[in-house]
Amino acid sequence: MPNYKTGQQLLDEARARVNEIFARDAIALRAAKPDVVFLDIREQPEVNLGRIPGAVHLARGSMETKIEALIPREKRVVIYCANGNRSAFAADTLQQMGYRDVASMAGGFRDWVALGGDVEG
Repeated sequence: MPNYKTGQQLLDEARARVNEIFARDAIALRAAKPDVVFLDIREQPEVNLGRIPGAVHLARGSMETKIEALIPREKRVVIYCANGNRSAFAADTLQQMGYRDVASMAGGFRDWVALGGDVEG
């Protein structure tokens, strides 16, 4: 019988391999280091409800094929989604693609908004 992993196991493994940053720290980082790239990997209907000002939007489903044309590997990147799960998987993938200064925003856009982070749209 095959030894399958659950979605939660895969998520836990991805989180163990990536740097996670809490929304409160991401808000402070954005204020202190305006050159940090915030990457929004939510789907367009989610983005239409609001986003972090200046964030680059690439839906998770097309990230791997489009990111290299938009964000250089040497940039510092904070990835966010709605609640922090998709961003953990995305950060893991970007590290495999050679991006070294990548973080997943734990709690995602939900926590960003709850903590009073800037929102546009």
